[in-house]
Amino acid sequence: MANPTVAQQFTQILRQAGVERVYGVVGDSLNPVVDAVRRTEGIEWVHVRNEEAAAFAAAAQAQLTGELAVCAGSCGPGNTHLIQGLYDANRSGAPVLALASHIPAKQIGTGFFQETHPERLFTECSRYCELISSPAQMPRVLRIALQRAIGHQGVSVVVLPGDLAHAESGYPTGTSDLVTGLGRVLPPEDQVTALARKLDEAATVTLFCGAGVRGAHEEVMRLADRVHAPVGHSLRGKEWIQYDNPFDVGMSGLLGYGACYDAIHEADLVVLLGTDFPYDDFLPQARTVQIDHDAGRLGARTALELGVHGDVRETLRAVLPLVRAKTDRSFLDRMLRRHARALENVVGAYTRNVERHVPIHPEFPAAVLDELAADDAVFTVDTGMCNVWAARYITPNGRRRVIGSFLHGTMANALPHAIGAQFADRGRQVISLSGDGGLGMLMGELLTVRLHDLPVKTIVFNNSSLGMVKLEMMVDGLRDYQTDHAPVDYSAIARAAGIHAIRAERPGQVRDALAEGLAHDGPALVELVTDPNALSMPPHLSAGQVKGFAFSAGRTVLDGGVGRMLDLARANLRNIPRP
Repeated sequence: MANPTVAQQFTQILRQAGVERVYGVVGDSLNPVVDAVRRTEGIEWVHVRNEEAAAFAAAAQAQLTGELAVCAGSCGPGNTHLIQGLYDANRSGAPVLALASHIPAKQIGTGFFQETHPERLFTECSRYCELISSPAQMPRVLRIALQRAIGHQGVSVVVLPGDLAHAESGYPTGTSDLVTGLGRVLPPEDQVTALARKLDEAATVTLFCGAGVRGAHEEVMRLADRVHAPVGHSLRGKEWIQYDNPFDVGMSGLLGYGACYDAIHEADLVVLLGTDFPYDDFLPQARTVQIDHDAGRLGARTALELGVHGDVRETLRAVLPLVRAKTDRSFLDRMLRRHARALENVVGAYTRNVERHVPIHPEFPAAVLDELAADDAVFTVDTGMCNVWAARYITPNGRRRVIGSFLHGTMANALPHAIGAQFADRGRQVISLSGDGGLGMLMGELLTVRLHDLPVKTIVFNNSSLGMVKLEMMVDGLRDYQTDHAPVDYSAIARAAGIHAIRAERPGQVRDALAEGLAHDGPALVELVTDPNALSMPPHLSAGQVKGFAFSAGRTVLDGGVGRMLDLARANLRNIPRP
Protein backbone atom coordinates (compact mmCIF):
# COMPACT_ATOMS: atom_id res chain seq x y z
CA MET A 1 0.00 0.00 0.00
CA ALA A 2 1.44 3.40 -1.02
CA ASN A 3 2.21 6.01 1.57
CA PRO A 4 -0.24 8.91 1.76
CA THR A 5 0.66 12.17 0.10
CA VAL A 6 1.88 15.06 2.19
CA ALA A 7 -1.52 16.73 1.67
CA GLN A 8 -3.34 13.63 2.93
CA GLN A 9 -1.00 13.36 5.88
CA PHE A 10 -1.51 17.06 6.64
CA THR A 11 -5.28 16.55 6.72
CA GLN A 12 -5.05 13.40 8.84
CA ILE A 13 -3.03 15.25 11.47
CA LEU A 14 -5.60 18.04 11.53
CA ARG A 15 -8.26 15.43 12.27
CA GLN A 16 -6.12 13.97 15.06
CA ALA A 17 -6.04 17.49 16.51
CA GLY A 18 -9.85 17.64 16.44
CA VAL A 19 -10.10 20.10 13.54
CA GLU A 20 -13.51 19.88 11.84
CA ARG A 21 -13.23 22.59 9.18
CA VAL A 22 -10.79 24.67 7.17
CA TYR A 23 -11.79 28.19 6.06
CA GLY A 24 -10.42 29.35 2.74
CA VAL A 25 -10.67 29.81 -1.02
CA VAL A 26 -9.76 26.82 -3.19
CA GLY A 27 -7.29 27.00 -6.04
CA ASP A 28 -3.88 26.45 -7.54
CA SER A 29 -1.16 25.25 -5.14
CA LEU A 30 -3.78 24.60 -2.46
CA ASN A 31 -5.76 22.09 -4.51
CA PRO A 32 -4.02 18.91 -3.21
CA VAL A 33 -4.95 19.84 0.36
CA VAL A 34 -8.50 20.76 -0.64
CA ASP A 35 -8.88 17.37 -2.30
CA ALA A 36 -7.49 15.63 0.78
CA VAL A 37 -10.08 17.43 2.90
CA ARG A 38 -12.80 16.28 0.50
CA ARG A 39 -11.68 12.67 0.92
CA THR A 40 -11.28 12.77 4.73
CA GLU A 41 -14.24 12.01 6.98
CA GLY A 42 -15.05 14.47 9.75
CA ILE A 43 -13.53 17.59 8.20
CA GLU A 44 -15.02 20.07 5.72
CA TRP A 45 -13.84 22.92 3.55
CA VAL A 46 -15.68 26.18 4.27
CA HIS A 47 -15.64 28.30 1.13
CA VAL A 48 -15.45 32.05 1.74
CA ARG A 49 -15.15 34.89 -0.76
CA ASN A 50 -11.90 36.35 0.51
CA GLU A 51 -9.09 34.68 2.45
CA GLU A 52 -9.09 37.65 4.83
CA ALA A 53 -12.54 36.54 5.93
CA ALA A 54 -11.22 32.98 6.35
CA ALA A 55 -8.68 34.17 8.91
CA PHE A 56 -11.25 36.29 10.76
CA ALA A 57 -13.70 33.38 10.84
CA ALA A 58 -11.06 31.06 12.25
CA ALA A 59 -10.13 33.68 14.86
CA ALA A 60 -13.72 34.06 16.06
CA GLN A 61 -14.27 30.30 16.21
CA ALA A 62 -11.08 29.89 18.26
CA GLN A 63 -12.03 32.69 20.66
CA LEU A 64 -15.46 31.20 21.29
CA THR A 65 -14.42 27.57 21.66
CA GLY A 66 -10.90 27.96 23.04
CA GLU A 67 -9.89 25.29 20.53
CA LEU A 68 -7.67 25.35 17.47
CA ALA A 69 -9.17 26.72 14.25
CA VAL A 70 -7.68 26.55 10.75
CA CYS A 71 -7.61 28.74 7.64
CA ALA A 72 -5.74 28.49 4.38
CA GLY A 73 -4.67 30.50 1.35
CA SER A 74 -3.12 29.53 -1.97
CA CYS A 75 0.25 30.79 -3.19
CA GLY A 76 1.00 34.50 -3.55
CA PRO A 77 -2.13 36.67 -3.50
CA GLY A 78 -4.20 33.91 -1.91
CA ASN A 79 -2.25 33.68 1.31
CA THR A 80 -1.34 37.37 1.50
CA HIS A 81 -5.08 38.05 1.90
CA LEU A 82 -4.89 36.18 5.21
CA ILE A 83 -2.68 38.73 6.87
CA GLN A 84 -5.25 41.10 8.43
CA GLY A 85 -7.18 38.29 10.04
CA LEU A 86 -3.99 36.62 11.28
CA TYR A 87 -2.74 39.84 12.85
CA ASP A 88 -6.11 40.13 14.57
CA ALA A 89 -6.06 36.51 15.77
CA ASN A 90 -2.51 36.70 17.06
CA ARG A 91 -3.10 39.91 18.99
CA SER A 92 -6.37 38.56 20.38
CA GLY A 93 -4.73 35.36 21.65
CA ALA A 94 -6.74 33.08 19.34
CA PRO A 95 -5.17 29.67 18.61
CA VAL A 96 -5.21 29.58 14.79
CA LEU A 97 -3.24 27.53 12.28
CA ALA A 98 -2.82 29.08 8.84
CA LEU A 99 -1.72 27.03 5.86
CA ALA A 100 0.08 29.33 3.43
CA SER A 101 0.43 27.36 0.23
CA HIS A 102 3.47 28.20 -1.90
CA ILE A 103 4.74 28.03 -5.47
CA PRO A 104 6.58 24.84 -6.60
CA ALA A 105 9.65 24.27 -4.45
CA LYS A 106 12.08 24.24 -7.38
CA GLN A 107 10.85 27.70 -8.44
CA ILE A 108 11.36 29.43 -5.09
CA GLY A 109 13.83 32.27 -5.50
CA THR A 110 13.45 32.61 -9.27
CA GLY A 111 10.84 35.36 -9.41
CA PHE A 112 8.24 32.82 -10.50
CA PHE A 113 4.58 33.67 -11.15
CA GLN A 114 2.87 34.70 -7.89
CA GLU A 115 6.05 34.24 -5.88
CA THR A 116 6.13 35.72 -2.40
CA HIS A 117 7.97 34.57 0.70
CA PRO A 118 5.31 33.65 3.27
CA GLU A 119 7.90 32.43 5.78
CA ARG A 120 9.08 36.05 5.96
CA LEU A 121 5.74 37.77 5.49
CA PHE A 122 3.89 36.09 8.35
CA THR A 123 6.66 36.12 10.97
CA GLU A 124 5.44 39.32 12.63
CA CYS A 125 1.83 38.14 13.00
CA SER A 126 2.52 34.64 14.32
CA ARG A 127 4.12 32.73 17.19
CA TYR A 128 5.52 30.13 14.80
CA CYS A 129 6.13 30.29 11.04
CA GLU A 130 8.04 27.63 9.10
CA LEU A 131 8.51 26.47 5.52
CA ILE A 132 8.22 22.74 4.77
CA SER A 133 10.93 22.17 2.18
CA SER A 134 10.85 18.36 2.03
CA PRO A 135 8.26 15.63 2.68
CA ALA A 136 10.45 14.31 5.50
CA GLN A 137 9.56 17.35 7.63
CA MET A 138 5.99 16.12 7.86
CA PRO A 139 4.36 15.45 10.24
CA ARG A 140 6.78 16.89 12.81
CA VAL A 141 6.65 20.52 11.70
CA LEU A 142 2.86 20.50 11.55
CA ARG A 143 2.57 19.02 15.04
CA ILE A 144 4.96 21.65 16.39
CA ALA A 145 2.89 24.36 14.72
CA LEU A 146 -0.34 23.04 16.20
CA GLN A 147 1.12 22.84 19.70
CA ARG A 148 2.65 26.31 19.47
CA ALA A 149 -0.71 27.81 18.47
CA ILE A 150 -2.37 26.17 21.48
CA GLY A 151 0.49 26.66 23.91
CA HIS A 152 1.21 30.27 23.04
CA GLN A 153 -2.42 31.18 22.32
CA GLY A 154 -1.76 32.69 18.94
CA VAL A 155 -1.13 32.01 15.28
CA SER A 156 1.06 29.35 13.70
CA VAL A 157 1.77 29.43 9.98
CA VAL A 158 2.92 26.45 7.93
CA VAL A 159 4.19 27.23 4.43
CA LEU A 160 3.76 24.30 2.03
CA PRO A 161 4.76 24.31 -1.67
CA GLY A 162 2.05 22.87 -3.86
CA ASP A 163 4.28 20.26 -5.50
CA LEU A 164 5.36 18.93 -2.10
CA ALA A 165 1.71 18.61 -1.12
CA HIS A 166 1.35 16.23 -4.06
CA ALA A 167 4.45 14.23 -3.07
CA GLU A 168 4.48 10.97 -1.15
CA SER A 169 5.03 11.52 2.56
CA GLY A 170 8.43 10.71 4.00
CA TYR A 171 7.47 9.37 7.43
CA PRO A 172 4.47 7.51 8.89
CA THR A 173 1.70 9.80 10.07
CA GLY A 174 1.56 8.25 13.52
CA THR A 175 -0.68 9.50 16.29
CA SER A 176 -0.13 12.24 18.82
CA ASP A 177 -2.61 14.20 20.89
CA LEU A 178 -2.35 17.94 21.36
CA VAL A 179 -1.81 19.11 24.91
CA THR A 180 -4.73 21.50 25.27
CA GLY A 181 -5.16 21.75 29.04
CA LEU A 182 -2.95 24.73 29.79
CA GLY A 183 -1.75 25.30 33.35
CA ARG A 184 -2.08 28.47 35.38
CA VAL A 185 0.78 30.72 36.44
CA LEU A 186 1.18 30.85 40.22
CA PRO A 187 2.80 34.07 41.47
CA PRO A 188 6.01 33.92 43.53
CA GLU A 189 5.36 34.11 47.26
CA ASP A 190 7.45 37.25 47.77
CA GLN A 191 5.42 39.08 45.11
CA VAL A 192 2.16 38.06 46.79
CA THR A 193 3.45 39.35 50.13
CA ALA A 194 4.54 42.63 48.52
CA LEU A 195 1.13 42.98 46.85
CA ALA A 196 -0.67 42.53 50.16
CA ARG A 197 1.56 45.16 51.74
CA LYS A 198 0.81 47.65 48.94
CA LEU A 199 -2.92 47.09 49.28
CA ASP A 200 -2.79 47.54 53.06
CA GLU A 201 -0.69 50.71 52.89
CA ALA A 202 -2.88 52.49 50.33
CA ALA A 203 -5.76 54.51 51.75
CA THR A 204 -7.70 54.21 48.48
CA VAL A 205 -7.47 51.58 45.73
CA THR A 206 -8.91 51.29 42.22
CA LEU A 207 -8.97 48.04 40.25
CA PHE A 208 -8.72 48.26 36.45
CA CYS A 209 -9.58 45.04 34.63
CA GLY A 210 -8.78 43.67 31.19
CA ALA A 211 -9.56 40.43 29.38
CA GLY A 212 -7.21 38.61 31.76
CA VAL A 213 -9.88 38.68 34.49
CA ARG A 214 -11.82 36.00 32.59
CA GLY A 215 -12.62 33.31 35.14
CA ALA A 216 -11.72 35.58 38.07
CA HIS A 217 -14.96 37.53 38.52
CA GLU A 218 -15.60 36.21 42.03
CA GLU A 219 -12.06 36.93 43.21
CA VAL A 220 -12.09 40.49 41.82
CA MET A 221 -15.40 41.18 43.58
CA ARG A 222 -14.03 39.82 46.86
CA LEU A 223 -10.96 42.04 46.66
CA ALA A 224 -13.02 45.10 45.70
CA ASP A 225 -15.28 44.47 48.68
CA ARG A 226 -12.31 43.92 51.01
CA VAL A 227 -10.58 47.21 50.11
CA HIS A 228 -13.66 49.22 49.02
CA ALA A 229 -12.24 49.70 45.53
CA PRO A 230 -14.03 51.08 42.46
CA VAL A 231 -13.72 48.64 39.54
CA GLY A 232 -13.17 49.96 36.03
CA HIS A 233 -12.42 48.06 32.87
CA SER A 234 -11.04 48.21 29.36
CA LEU A 235 -13.15 47.38 26.32
CA ARG A 236 -11.91 43.77 26.25
CA GLY A 237 -12.45 43.42 29.97
CA LYS A 238 -16.06 44.62 29.90
CA GLU A 239 -17.71 41.27 29.13
CA TRP A 240 -15.88 39.51 31.97
CA ILE A 241 -16.23 41.99 34.83
CA GLN A 242 -19.06 44.51 34.42
CA TYR A 243 -21.96 42.17 35.19
CA ASP A 244 -23.03 41.58 38.82
CA ASN A 245 -20.58 44.28 39.84
CA PRO A 246 -21.68 46.70 42.58
CA PHE A 247 -18.31 48.48 42.31
CA ASP A 248 -18.52 49.34 38.59
CA VAL A 249 -17.37 52.82 37.54
CA GLY A 250 -17.31 52.28 33.79
CA MET A 251 -14.65 52.14 31.13
CA SER A 252 -11.52 54.10 30.36
CA GLY A 253 -9.91 54.77 27.01
CA LEU A 254 -10.98 56.38 23.77
CA LEU A 255 -14.43 54.79 24.03
CA GLY A 256 -14.71 55.28 27.77
CA TYR A 257 -17.53 56.59 29.91
CA GLY A 258 -18.42 57.17 33.55
CA ALA A 259 -16.03 57.71 36.46
CA CYS A 260 -13.35 55.18 35.55
CA TYR A 261 -10.79 57.78 34.52
CA ASP A 262 -11.29 59.75 37.73
CA ALA A 263 -11.13 56.63 39.90
CA ILE A 264 -7.82 55.63 38.32
CA HIS A 265 -6.24 59.05 38.68
CA GLU A 266 -7.46 59.89 42.18
CA ALA A 267 -6.68 56.58 43.91
CA ASP A 268 -3.60 56.12 46.07
CA LEU A 269 -3.01 52.78 44.33
CA VAL A 270 -4.13 51.46 40.95
CA VAL A 271 -4.10 47.70 40.39
CA LEU A 272 -4.03 46.62 36.75
CA LEU A 273 -5.57 43.16 36.50
CA GLY A 274 -4.91 41.16 33.34
CA THR A 275 -4.75 44.11 30.99
CA ASP A 276 -2.25 45.27 28.41
CA PHE A 277 -4.15 48.55 28.06
CA PRO A 278 -2.32 50.42 25.29
CA TYR A 279 -3.52 53.99 25.88
CA ASP A 280 -0.89 55.18 28.33
CA ASP A 281 -2.30 58.74 28.33
CA PHE A 282 -5.26 57.36 30.30
CA LEU A 283 -3.03 55.79 32.99
CA PRO A 284 -1.54 57.76 35.91
CA GLN A 285 2.06 56.67 35.18
CA ALA A 286 2.58 56.31 38.94
CA ARG A 287 1.19 54.50 42.01
CA THR A 288 0.49 51.36 40.00
CA VAL A 289 0.67 47.61 40.54
CA GLN A 290 0.22 45.21 37.62
CA ILE A 291 -0.75 41.52 37.67
CA ASP A 292 -0.38 39.48 34.48
CA HIS A 293 0.33 35.90 33.47
CA ASP A 294 2.72 37.22 30.80
CA ALA A 295 5.78 38.69 32.51
CA GLY A 296 6.72 40.48 29.29
CA ARG A 297 3.73 42.81 29.67
CA LEU A 298 4.65 44.01 33.15
CA GLY A 299 5.57 47.69 33.07
CA ALA A 300 5.11 48.00 29.32
CA ARG A 301 2.42 50.70 29.53
CA THR A 302 3.05 52.52 32.80
CA ALA A 303 5.62 52.90 35.55
CA LEU A 304 5.12 50.25 38.24
CA GLU A 305 5.68 50.17 41.96
CA LEU A 306 5.23 46.40 41.77
CA GLY A 307 4.80 43.82 39.05
CA VAL A 308 3.28 40.43 39.87
CA HIS A 309 3.75 37.49 37.51
CA GLY A 310 0.70 35.29 37.84
CA ASP A 311 -2.81 34.56 36.61
CA VAL A 312 -5.29 37.04 38.03
CA ARG A 313 -7.44 34.37 39.67
CA GLU A 314 -4.53 32.53 41.27
CA THR A 315 -2.86 35.75 42.41
CA LEU A 316 -6.02 37.11 44.05
CA ARG A 317 -6.73 33.80 45.73
CA ALA A 318 -3.25 33.88 47.18
CA VAL A 319 -3.34 37.49 48.34
CA LEU A 320 -6.88 37.76 49.72
CA PRO A 321 -6.13 35.98 53.04
CA LEU A 322 -3.26 38.44 53.62
CA VAL A 323 -5.17 41.68 52.94
CA ARG A 324 -6.75 43.60 55.81
CA ALA A 325 -10.31 44.84 55.30
CA LYS A 326 -10.60 48.60 54.98
CA THR A 327 -13.28 50.41 56.94
CA ASP A 328 -13.47 53.72 55.05
CA ARG A 329 -15.50 53.43 51.85
CA SER A 330 -15.92 57.15 51.19
CA PHE A 331 -13.70 57.03 48.08
CA LEU A 332 -15.72 54.18 46.58
CA ASP A 333 -19.02 55.91 47.37
CA ARG A 334 -17.82 59.17 45.88
CA MET A 335 -16.81 57.43 42.65
CA LEU A 336 -20.11 55.53 42.44
CA ARG A 337 -22.03 58.79 42.78
CA ARG A 338 -19.82 60.48 40.20
CA HIS A 339 -20.29 57.56 37.84
CA ALA A 340 -24.08 57.75 38.13
CA ARG A 341 -24.05 61.52 37.57
CA ALA A 342 -21.84 61.14 34.50
CA LEU A 343 -24.29 58.71 32.98
CA GLU A 344 -27.30 60.81 33.93
CA ASN A 345 -25.78 63.77 32.08
CA VAL A 346 -25.48 61.94 28.77
CA VAL A 347 -28.31 59.43 28.70
CA GLY A 348 -30.73 61.97 27.28
CA ALA A 349 -28.91 61.98 23.97
CA TYR A 350 -30.70 58.84 22.87
CA THR A 351 -33.99 59.21 24.75
CA ARG A 352 -34.99 62.82 24.06
CA ASN A 353 -37.26 63.26 21.03
CA VAL A 354 -36.00 59.95 19.68
CA GLU A 355 -39.29 59.10 17.95
CA ARG A 356 -39.00 62.23 15.82
CA HIS A 357 -35.29 62.32 15.10
CA VAL A 358 -34.50 61.51 11.46
CA PRO A 359 -31.99 60.18 10.53
CA ILE A 360 -32.11 57.71 13.39
CA HIS A 361 -29.88 58.29 16.40
CA PRO A 362 -27.66 55.16 16.33
CA GLU A 363 -27.72 55.04 20.13
CA PHE A 364 -31.43 54.26 20.02
CA PRO A 365 -31.32 51.03 17.94
CA ALA A 366 -28.21 49.93 19.84
CA ALA A 367 -30.17 50.17 23.09
CA VAL A 368 -33.17 48.36 21.56
CA LEU A 369 -30.91 45.62 20.19
CA ASP A 370 -29.42 45.08 23.64
CA GLU A 371 -32.95 44.59 24.97
CA LEU A 372 -34.08 42.20 22.22
CA ALA A 373 -30.96 40.06 21.82
CA ALA A 374 -30.65 36.65 23.46
CA ASP A 375 -29.04 36.34 26.87
CA ASP A 376 -26.27 34.20 25.35
CA ALA A 377 -25.92 36.07 22.05
CA VAL A 378 -22.55 36.51 20.38
CA PHE A 379 -21.99 40.05 19.11
CA THR A 380 -19.29 40.66 16.52
CA VAL A 381 -18.43 44.31 16.15
CA ASP A 382 -16.93 46.33 13.33
CA THR A 383 -14.08 48.71 14.11
CA GLY A 384 -15.23 52.32 14.21
CA MET A 385 -18.42 53.75 15.68
CA CYS A 386 -19.90 50.25 16.06
CA ASN A 387 -17.23 49.73 18.72
CA VAL A 388 -18.70 52.69 20.57
CA TRP A 389 -22.27 51.44 20.41
CA ALA A 390 -21.22 47.95 21.55
CA ALA A 391 -19.08 49.32 24.37
CA ARG A 392 -21.85 51.55 25.67
CA TYR A 393 -25.02 49.60 24.97
CA ILE A 394 -24.41 45.85 24.95
CA THR A 395 -25.01 44.75 28.51
CA PRO A 396 -22.82 41.85 29.62
CA ASN A 397 -24.22 39.09 31.83
CA GLY A 398 -21.49 36.45 31.92
CA ARG A 399 -23.02 34.51 29.02
CA ARG A 400 -22.95 36.97 26.14
CA ARG A 401 -19.78 37.37 24.09
CA VAL A 402 -18.50 40.44 22.28
CA ILE A 403 -15.81 39.87 19.65
CA GLY A 404 -14.08 42.55 17.64
CA SER A 405 -10.74 43.65 16.29
CA PHE A 406 -10.11 45.47 19.56
CA LEU A 407 -6.30 45.22 19.44
CA HIS A 408 -5.54 45.21 15.72
CA GLY A 409 -8.31 47.66 14.83
CA THR A 410 -8.87 46.64 11.24
CA MET A 411 -12.05 47.43 9.34
CA ALA A 412 -14.57 44.86 8.07
CA ASN A 413 -14.05 42.25 10.78
CA ALA A 414 -17.62 41.91 12.06
CA LEU A 415 -19.27 39.87 9.31
CA PRO A 416 -16.40 37.36 8.84
CA HIS A 417 -16.06 37.06 12.61
CA ALA A 418 -19.78 36.26 12.70
CA ILE A 419 -19.28 33.50 10.13
CA GLY A 420 -16.75 31.73 12.33
CA ALA A 421 -18.86 32.29 15.44
CA GLN A 422 -21.91 30.78 13.75
CA PHE A 423 -19.99 27.75 12.50
CA ALA A 424 -18.79 27.23 16.07
CA ASP A 425 -22.41 26.95 17.20
CA ARG A 426 -25.24 27.01 14.66
CA GLY A 427 -27.84 27.07 17.41
CA ARG A 428 -26.54 30.22 19.11
CA GLN A 429 -27.70 33.70 18.16
CA VAL A 430 -24.86 35.51 16.35
CA ILE A 431 -25.28 39.22 15.62
CA SER A 432 -22.90 41.21 13.44
CA LEU A 433 -22.86 44.93 14.26
CA SER A 434 -21.60 46.19 10.91
CA GLY A 435 -20.84 49.71 9.84
CA ASP A 436 -21.59 50.52 6.24
CA GLY A 437 -17.87 51.13 5.70
CA GLY A 438 -16.89 47.75 7.07
CA LEU A 439 -19.67 45.87 5.31
CA GLY A 440 -18.82 47.55 2.01
CA MET A 441 -15.19 46.43 2.30
CA LEU A 442 -15.95 42.69 2.59
CA MET A 443 -19.52 42.68 1.32
CA GLY A 444 -18.91 39.46 -0.61
CA GLU A 445 -19.13 37.57 2.67
CA LEU A 446 -22.90 38.04 2.56
CA LEU A 447 -22.67 35.44 -0.21
CA THR A 448 -20.76 33.17 2.18
CA VAL A 449 -23.52 33.51 4.75
CA ARG A 450 -26.13 32.62 2.12
CA LEU A 451 -24.07 29.76 0.64
CA HIS A 452 -23.79 27.99 3.98
CA ASP A 453 -27.25 29.09 5.17
CA LEU A 454 -25.80 30.54 8.35
CA PRO A 455 -28.44 32.19 10.57
CA VAL A 456 -26.22 35.25 11.13
CA LYS A 457 -28.12 38.46 11.87
CA THR A 458 -26.31 41.40 10.23
CA ILE A 459 -27.28 44.76 11.72
CA VAL A 460 -26.00 47.54 9.46
CA PHE A 461 -25.56 51.02 10.92
CA ASN A 462 -25.68 52.91 7.62
CA ASN A 463 -24.70 56.54 8.04
CA SER A 464 -23.04 56.84 4.60
CA SER A 465 -19.91 57.91 6.42
CA LEU A 466 -16.67 56.70 7.98
CA GLY A 467 -17.79 58.04 11.35
CA MET A 468 -14.73 57.23 13.43
CA VAL A 469 -12.40 58.75 10.84
CA LYS A 470 -14.58 61.85 10.83
CA LEU A 471 -14.23 62.06 14.61
CA GLU A 472 -10.45 61.63 14.39
CA MET A 473 -10.18 64.50 11.93
CA MET A 474 -12.38 66.76 14.05
CA VAL A 475 -10.42 66.07 17.22
CA ASP A 476 -7.28 67.11 15.33
CA GLY A 477 -8.98 70.33 14.30
CA LEU A 478 -9.20 69.24 10.68
CA ARG A 479 -12.13 69.61 8.35
CA ASP A 480 -13.51 66.15 7.66
CA TYR A 481 -12.69 65.18 4.08
CA GLN A 482 -13.56 62.09 2.01
CA THR A 483 -15.34 60.54 5.01
CA ASP A 484 -18.81 60.70 3.47
CA HIS A 485 -20.02 58.74 0.47
CA ALA A 486 -23.15 58.29 -1.62
CA PRO A 487 -26.03 56.43 0.07
CA VAL A 488 -26.29 52.69 -0.61
CA ASP A 489 -29.31 50.44 -0.04
CA TYR A 490 -27.66 47.42 1.60
CA SER A 491 -30.98 45.75 2.22
CA ALA A 492 -31.58 45.61 -1.55
CA ILE A 493 -28.14 44.07 -2.04
CA ALA A 494 -28.85 41.48 0.65
CA ARG A 495 -32.21 40.57 -0.90
CA ALA A 496 -30.52 40.15 -4.27
CA ALA A 497 -28.15 37.70 -2.59
CA GLY A 498 -31.10 35.72 -1.24
CA ILE A 499 -30.97 37.05 2.33
CA HIS A 500 -34.06 38.23 4.21
CA ALA A 501 -33.62 41.98 4.65
CA ILE A 502 -35.42 44.88 6.32
CA ARG A 503 -34.63 48.59 6.05
CA ALA A 504 -35.55 51.10 8.76
CA GLU A 505 -35.34 54.80 7.97
CA ARG A 506 -37.42 56.20 10.86
CA PRO A 507 -37.16 55.60 14.61
CA GLY A 508 -40.67 54.20 14.79
CA GLN A 509 -39.60 51.34 12.51
CA VAL A 510 -36.57 50.30 14.52
CA ARG A 511 -38.03 47.94 17.12
CA ASP A 512 -40.17 46.00 14.67
CA ALA A 513 -37.31 45.75 12.16
CA LEU A 514 -34.88 44.40 14.74
CA ALA A 515 -37.45 42.00 16.18
CA GLU A 516 -38.27 40.66 12.72
CA GLY A 517 -34.63 40.23 11.78
CA LEU A 518 -33.69 38.46 15.00
CA ALA A 519 -36.69 36.13 14.78
CA HIS A 520 -36.11 35.13 11.16
CA ASP A 521 -35.22 31.46 10.67
CA GLY A 522 -32.05 31.87 8.64
CA PRO A 523 -29.75 34.68 7.50
CA ALA A 524 -31.15 38.16 7.94
CA LEU A 525 -29.95 41.72 7.46
CA VAL A 526 -31.45 44.76 9.17
CA GLU A 527 -30.33 48.10 7.73
CA LEU A 528 -30.65 51.16 9.94
CA VAL A 529 -30.27 54.55 8.27
CA THR A 530 -28.52 56.47 11.03
CA ASP A 531 -27.34 60.02 11.66
CA PRO A 532 -23.77 60.60 10.37
CA ASN A 533 -23.39 63.44 12.86
CA ALA A 534 -23.92 61.20 15.88
CA LEU A 535 -20.39 60.80 17.18
CA SER A 536 -19.01 59.98 20.60
CA MET A 537 -16.28 61.67 22.58
CA PRO A 538 -13.94 60.00 25.08
CA PRO A 539 -14.31 61.20 28.68
CA HIS A 540 -11.00 63.07 28.71
CA LEU A 541 -9.18 64.94 25.94
CA SER A 542 -6.28 67.34 25.98
CA ALA A 543 -7.04 71.05 25.79
CA GLY A 544 -5.71 71.14 22.24
CA GLN A 545 -7.92 68.25 21.16
CA VAL A 546 -11.01 69.81 22.72
CA LYS A 547 -10.26 73.11 20.97
CA GLY A 548 -9.82 71.33 17.66
CA PHE A 549 -13.00 69.38 18.06
CA ALA A 550 -15.02 72.41 19.11
CA PHE A 551 -13.73 74.26 16.04
CA SER A 552 -14.99 71.48 13.74
CA ALA A 553 -17.97 69.99 15.50
CA GLY A 554 -20.87 72.10 14.29
CA ARG A 555 -24.07 70.25 15.19
CA THR A 556 -22.39 66.99 16.22
CA VAL A 557 -24.08 64.96 18.96
CA LEU A 558 -21.53 64.40 21.71
CA ASP A 559 -21.14 61.61 24.25
CA GLY A 560 -24.25 59.61 23.38
CA GLY A 561 -26.07 57.46 25.88
CA VAL A 562 -24.95 54.39 27.71
CA GLY A 563 -27.95 52.08 27.55
CA ARG A 564 -28.89 50.12 30.65
CA MET A 565 -25.63 51.03 32.34
CA LEU A 566 -27.39 54.02 33.88
CA ASP A 567 -29.81 51.62 35.55
CA LEU A 568 -26.88 49.57 36.83
CA ALA A 569 -25.18 52.69 38.18
CA ARG A 570 -28.36 53.75 39.96
CA ALA A 571 -28.73 50.27 41.41
CA ASN A 572 -25.16 50.35 42.71
CA LEU A 573 -25.91 53.54 44.62
CA ARG A 574 -28.16 51.41 46.84
CA ASN A 575 -24.99 49.81 48.19
CA ILE A 576 -23.88 53.09 49.73
CA PRO A 577 -24.69 53.01 53.46
CA ARG A 578 -27.05 55.71 54.62
CA PRO A 579 -25.76 57.92 57.46
